[in-house]
Amino acid sequence: MEILEAGIKSGRYIQGTLNVNKHRAQLEAFVRLQGFGSKETELQSDILIYGARARNRAIHGDVVAVELLPWQDWKGRTVALCENETEDKAPADTTGDPMPTGKVVGIIQKNWRDYVVTFPSKEESPSQGRNAQKILVTPWDYRIPKIRISTQQAEALQDYRVVVRIDSWESSSLYPNGHFVRVLGRIGDLEGEIAAILVENSICVAPFSEIQMSEMPMSSSKNPWKVNPEEENNRLDLRDTHLIFSIDPKGCQDVDDALSIRALPNGNLELGVHIADVTHFVAANSYTDVEARARATTYYLADRRYDMLPSVLSADICSLLSGVDRYAVSVLWELEKESYETLHVCYKRTIIRSAYKLAYEAAQGLLDGDSSVVDDILELKDLDERTREKKLAELVWAISKLTDVARHVRAQRDSCGALELEGVEIRVQLDDKNNIHDLIPKQPLEVHETVAECMILANHWVAKKISENFPHQALLRQHPPPRQEFFTELRECASAKGFSMDTRSNKALAESLDKANDPLDPIVNKLLRSMATYAMSNALYFSTGSCPEEEFHHYGLALDKYTHFTSPIRRYADIVVHRLLMAATLKETTGDVKDYVFSNKDLQELCKHINNRNRAAQRAQKQSTELFQCMYFKDKTPEADERCVADGVIYSIRTNGVLVFVPRYGIKGAAYMKNKEGLVISCQGDGSFQWKPGSLHRSQNRITSTATTGESVTLSLFDHVTVKILVQASRCHADTIKLEIIRNAPYQTPDTEASQKNFHVVKSDLVKEVSQSAEAAQRAQEKARVEVMDEDYQKYCQTKGASLYQLLEEIRDLALLDVSAEIRT
Repeated sequence: MEILEAGIKSGRYIQGTLNVNKHRAQLEAFVRLQGFGSKETELQSDILIYGARARNRAIHGDVVAVELLPWQDWKGRTVALCENETEDKAPADTTGDPMPTGKVVGIIQKNWRDYVVTFPSKEESPSQGRNAQKILVTPWDYRIPKIRISTQQAEALQDYRVVVRIDSWESSSLYPNGHFVRVLGRIGDLEGEIAAILVENSICVAPFSEIQMSEMPMSSSKNPWKVNPEEENNRLDLRDTHLIFSIDPKGCQDVDDALSIRALPNGNLELGVHIADVTHFVAANSYTDVEARARATTYYLADRRYDMLPSVLSADICSLLSGVDRYAVSVLWELEKESYETLHVCYKRTIIRSAYKLAYEAAQGLLDGDSSVVDDILELKDLDERTREKKLAELVWAISKLTDVARHVRAQRDSCGALELEGVEIRVQLDDKNNIHDLIPKQPLEVHETVAECMILANHWVAKKISENFPHQALLRQHPPPRQEFFTELRECASAKGFSMDTRSNKALAESLDKANDPLDPIVNKLLRSMATYAMSNALYFSTGSCPEEEFHHYGLALDKYTHFTSPIRRYADIVVHRLLMAATLKETTGDVKDYVFSNKDLQELCKHINNRNRAAQRAQKQSTELFQCMYFKDKTPEADERCVADGVIYSIRTNGVLVFVPRYGIKGAAYMKNKEGLVISCQGDGSFQWKPGSLHRSQNRITSTATTGESVTLSLFDHVTVKILVQASRCHADTIKLEIIRNAPYQTPDTEASQKNFHVVKSDLVKEVSQSAEAAQRAQEKARVEVMDEDYQKYCQTKGASLYQLLEEIRDLALLDVSAEIRT
């Protein structure tokens, strides 16, 4: 280790984290430079580690020391589409320009964890008998090498997902040694596959313990929680002075933010953002706090969620529901009545009583003057006509004025270069019986922006407050500028449509994206924004004492300081920020803040942990959505089911095929133009495609297939094609969606209007059908088995209704967190 450290200090070796390419796991890995080491490097790109031997037994995620090879030995990364099944064979002439290439000379920090694996089937290992001692098992994650374990249960376990741990990796062995830990469930079962996703992302979701629950305040329908009279004296009481309301997705129960706006006697406006005061109920270093810190976030999957805090807090006492008294932390701004310039801001612990719990659709309807939505507002029912009209007028004024202020705030950020990036946000809708009813893409409404701008404003001002008071111990959120080479594909794709992308600054990029509109095809701008999102660095939490102030900036939001304060029910970072904010206000009065503040070193370690858990939450959400998509399409055939045929848009050209986006399902996938047998697609007289002998020619913006018989086919960027959706089944890994182009033309249905009307029906079918078939399969298994699996279930699922596929009323809000939204905020 001393030799490695000396080499890193001298610049001979470079330190970074090994990232294996899951599509070329045997051949390609990259070491991404993250500022490790004390010596600056002139390298401007990742370092390619080519071949398993060059990894020197390092595993994906390990922190390694790398030695660069001579430049004549540098290789290029693969630019061809590739399948993992043939990942150990490198196609000829499919690599890009040579890039810095190196070899791992030492492992600085191992990142081993629990791995989900599959035992070989009888067909795969005929030589391994019933009593075989050493077995090679295949990890679920393509990036992890096979693991050798000792067991006599291989035959009994070959139909199950199993957890193993790595113990060692001898220098003389091709594979690491490990040991069996536990069984998860049968291959292909929904609950077993969900459990695999949780293990692979190191997500522990055991039910809250008795000792944690004993710290919770009492609240029930018969005896609801009430405000403490002593606490009333220590808080600003807004119950009778402010019209406060929340705007959330339908059915939301964990309401952690509410808004207010009112005219002051001097004619100015007062804007208020009111956030649930979670830290009043979760004491620092209590059992509940330690558990919340370990989880770091609420985990949202496609059909369920795992809460960071017990539901008595998240869905009841800390939820800012209408008509009940709640503790809050409020940020109150005095705004100039016309310019909306901030004149004064204060931060207070408050008592509030929300007047309305509005759904986004109802709030948008009021904003648009649609009186029909009034019937959806429960708080306005059972009122006499006069009172109802008065209250409605007050509410409409408040929403309209909030929207005006939000437009102004957004315009200010836009002038500084704030980016509007593209991401698909989805929520799962449940029916009256708590069965999954629909998987709905979130429809963009202006009130979404109104609420978001108010939250961004609060986060920004709180960031300023805590960083001023604790310049070396405040938790902020930074979004570094992206590396320019990551924008190459975006620039090339934009130029294919005649658009120019200026990526030199966030403001230049935002203006370029706004101009890149094709009036004939709105999908073009969506895809370009999606590519811009993909090119971004990740936004990260950090301690202000760990980096210079010029690096505090948030690139995507165009703000000099930013943090997360507005969702303490579901993010531990916000709990830390709440304590810092309270410490900042205490500091100005009593001066005793040691119980609220971490040291810079401890806070930076905590930030690393939270960042890691956030990435895990994003991966788990994405993988669970892909699981549902695959289970939905798995038993369908394109010939018999029209739902398997859809319109696709080409967004990337490779040497042997294209990448396609399917708007109907939000799916992105590869479509090959040359198959494993070397045949290429050829256009027949009726416009359909067949596989024929021939060759491919790729240029920057298009690819042409020339067959020995039949017409040649040219596909260009942003072409609309008809694709059929197939599932690439895998026994050892997650199934994947596979696309096949069947016609070089947009998909046309007999009745386009009917197709559009049925869009949500298709989404509904996807989740409902998977749930119902999985439930039926489980019932069949339960009849055949005597043993009770309740203990295993408790281990992996906090929420249990009449069946595994029903969710309790208390967690009906299953709005999935948009991964790209994390970049934005």
